[in-house]
Amino acid sequence: MKKFIEEFKTFIAKGNVLDMAVGVIIATAFGKITTSLVNDVFMPFVGWLIGDVDLTELNIVLSPEVVNEAGEVTDPAVVMAIGTFISTIIDFILIAFVVFLIVKTFNAAKEKAEAKKKAEEEAAKAAEAAAEEEKEPELSDEVKLLMEIRDLLKK
Repeated sequence: MKKFIEEFKTFIAKGNVLDMAVGVIIATAFGKITTSLVNDVFMPFVGWLIGDVDLTELNIVLSPEVVNEAGEVTDPAVVMAIGTFISTIIDFILIAFVVFLIVKTFNAAKEKAEAKKKAEEEAAKAAEAAAEEEKEPELSDEVKLLMEIRDLLKK
């Protein structure tokens, strides 16, 4: 059991777990924002476009509710909540679209950074090659000896 607890501590201490937790929290908040956007902005607009219909109340009644003599509901109605389903689909499409934009932006930034890094590496290699060409060629020992003899003869 002690080994299990130690492994768990090691797992929790990793940075990826913290990153994942932050991501889940942000995603939850983002989900609430998109749900509100769909329910409070888009769906009333769509309902207005199709003739002042509240889409959250757009239901297909499969079985009406049963009421007793006292006015109490004994069996609730069985309905297909088409409006809620449409709202959920729009919510999903918005979230998928935003995630697509985030991934697309991230990939573009990553490609740009990789291209910059590659260009810097190529520039460094080119500078290294140019410096190599500017270097005087290494003279052999025989050539050095002959140059010394020549210099001595000139004196």
